[in-house]
Amino acid sequence: MKFKYLLAIACFAMAFSACDEGTDNIGMSLTSSNDDIMVSTQEFNVLTQSYLPDSVYTYNNELYLGRITDPETNTTVASSFMMQFNMMEETHLYEEASTITSRDAEGKIVADSCVIFLYFDKTKTIGDTTTAMKLRISELDHPVADGIHYSSFDPVKAGYIRENGLSLSQVFAYQDMTYTDSARNESSFEPHLSIRLNAPYTDKNGVSYNNYGTYILRNYYEHPEYFRNSYAFIHQMCPGFYVECTDGEGLMSYFTTAMFCVYYSYKDTDDNEEYTSFLVTASTNEVLQTITVKNNKAALKSLAEANNAYTYLKTPAGIFTEVTLPVDEIKSTHPNDSLISVSVDFPRYNNVEPVTKYTFSAPKKVMLIQKDSANVFFEKNRNYDNKYAFYSVLAKNAYSFTGSNDINNLIIKMYNDRNEGLKRDPNWVEKHPDWNKALLIPVSDYSITSTSSSTSTPIALVNEMGVTTTRLKRGTPEDPIKLRVIYAKFNK
Repeated sequence: MKFKYLLAIACFAMAFSACDEGTDNIGMSLTSSNDDIMVSTQEFNVLTQSYLPDSVYTYNNELYLGRITDPETNTTVASSFMMQFNMMEETHLYEEASTITSRDAEGKIVADSCVIFLYFDKTKTIGDTTTAMKLRISELDHPVADGIHYSSFDPVKAGYIRENGLSLSQVFAYQDMTYTDSARNESSFEPHLSIRLNAPYTDKNGVSYNNYGTYILRNYYEHPEYFRNSYAFIHQMCPGFYVECTDGEGLMSYFTTAMFCVYYSYKDTDDNEEYTSFLVTASTNEVLQTITVKNNKAALKSLAEANNAYTYLKTPAGIFTEVTLPVDEIKSTHPNDSLISVSVDFPRYNNVEPVTKYTFSAPKKVMLIQKDSANVFFEKNRNYDNKYAFYSVLAKNAYSFTGSNDINNLIIKMYNDRNEGLKRDPNWVEKHPDWNKALLIPVSDYSITSTSSSTSTPIALVNEMGVTTTRLKRGTPEDPIKLRVIYAKFNK
């Protein structure tokens, strides 16, 4: 019977916490003569400070390339990436080797062209779209080892770049002026970067080809077993490429797709006409992609410590906000009451608009998670569960955890973890100083969309790797952030 009452009270309290924007009722008791249940509310103080992660776990789907100056630190943020290509099981060409008409003077098969296409996402690309940038693409010597890779991982320093392997430089911009204005204005036009691998190429066995595509095409017909799946292709043919910016500043590009195409000509045996075809593969999350982020940690630290009125959220791999929750106070103030709701808002200050060609937006989505659990959460590609990981979208200039995403379960978990730890070790708290701390972390989500309702549901949260920044109100002993708690108990 009590369970039914508490369930009803919980539903009422969730509605109460979601709708009540004031604090007029703090400390009051809401009683009912019918069910003998008392509901009360109370506020507690939350302290926050800026937290600088050394690096963050990078997920396969994020490809950022560019260099851009952060106006708050006046230092450069740079992103580069490593990509592999996914060869579908039993990939095959429809054309027999004898029908290929692309041949050299000795009659050997050659590729007409070999191109890597990188497709821009305008919504996550920031900066001056006409800025000329310079990239370098380098062939890997061997596949990057499977495992967990963070934003500090640098394939160059780790010795993955092939000595005397394929390496070329190229100037690019978001607006590719090699296309006419009318072509770029077509609704079907997708902004992209084309990297042409058409220079002479020598493989690790000392065999020379007129371009990288010819190396791929000849091996396809000579060693089809190298193309039977992604593992064979990556380990026998193409370990991957590392792409980095070597010059230019003012553009950070986000690419949704990377495609690898080898073009060739063949003669159709039915009509005896010559056609052009291609072998295509893509960089997907079934194979490995990594992002390398370079930013000035000393400048970030100085910014975080410069003003006690703010904490920061800054990506990629910049600054998080650490939250100290008053777990003991919440539980000890009402030791015999049930926690029904625990809600908190993190108010945001508008960004200072510097005089630059571009501005950084605030993170749209954040996650609040128990500090000690953050790394494992991302490494396991998990989704928020409202138990120890909570999700919020920026609204009304704040990140709010209330109603259906309140942090009641987090308070209970922290309290129980501490009590269980003390049973095993009286020095547990000293050994776990972060037991009551959480991190507010900017995230991106990967979602599935319902065909019936057109609503999107996040299925995994990943670290935000785009360039974003915002200031939050800092919770200090003199001016804390307020956390609101709703309790319930039975009258005796």
